[in-house]
Amino acid sequence: MGDYPQLEKVKEECAACKACELHKTRTKSVFSAGVPNSKIMLIGEAPGFNEDQQGEPFVGRAGQLLDKIFESVGLSRQKDVYICNTIKCRPPDNRDPLPEEKAACRRFLDAQLEILKPQIILLCGRVAVNSMMETKLGITKIRGQWFKGDFSWGEPQMMPIFHPSYLLRNQSREKGSPKWLMWQDIKEIKRAVDAL
Repeated sequence: MGDYPQLEKVKEECAACKACELHKTRTKSVFSAGVPNSKIMLIGEAPGFNEDQQGEPFVGRAGQLLDKIFESVGLSRQKDVYICNTIKCRPPDNRDPLPEEKAACRRFLDAQLEILKPQIILLCGRVAVNSMMETKLGITKIRGQWFKGDFSWGEPQMMPIFHPSYLLRNQSREKGSPKWLMWQDIKEIKRAVDAL
């Protein structure tokens, strides 16, 4: 994993993990995609069917849309963005991860954050927001806003964004629609990346 050999060790531990029941039904653990870097990390929710099969996050239709969103402002997972999920194994029927599953898997996410120390963290979807922030507000209320992270290693900027699967269910591009709002958010994210 490039300049971050510690990540490879954590990835191997993740692949062998049996800390919760999800290891019994996974095809592959889903550790990360993109390029490890200290600028920008996207944290998604949990692997889906395609991710479980391929062992990489955001590889289905939602992942294709995510790539298009990044490309619209000149960013890409191949050069700019490190992508991971809140949990690394697919929950049955794509249900939300249970609190005990998130707790059992948290050490891998914490290790990714600790090793990379990203300056910008995108919280992609409700589950990621609920895992990383103390808030009762829904994602529609807080998306597109910057929040200050509080980690032992620093205070990165964090922004909740819509999950691309939500955007796939809401096709309108009208002003104020989820897709229109995502376009505003990705432009702000690019501005912040360029300012680093």
